[in-house]
Amino acid sequence: MVKAKVKLKLKTHRGAAKRFKLTAGGKVIRRHAFARHILTSKARKRKRRLAKAAVVTPGDAAHVRGMLPYGR
Repeated sequence: MVKAKVKLKLKTHRGAAKRFKLTAGGKVIRRHAFARHILTSKARKRKRRLAKAAVVTPGDAAHVRGMLPYGR
């Protein structure tokens, strides 16, 4: 009896799953760094910009997609 070849499931990198989200269009979204503490010394405008999500650069996005194999 010949066994069928089974393609293994890939594991999602749990650290990446907590830090990145994929949009319906395939872009990778991340949060900004430097937005957690010592906020009194940062300008209001800077803190507002840090609060918003950002798109990961194309070079890094390929690496992140590898860690999130079942994203769209």
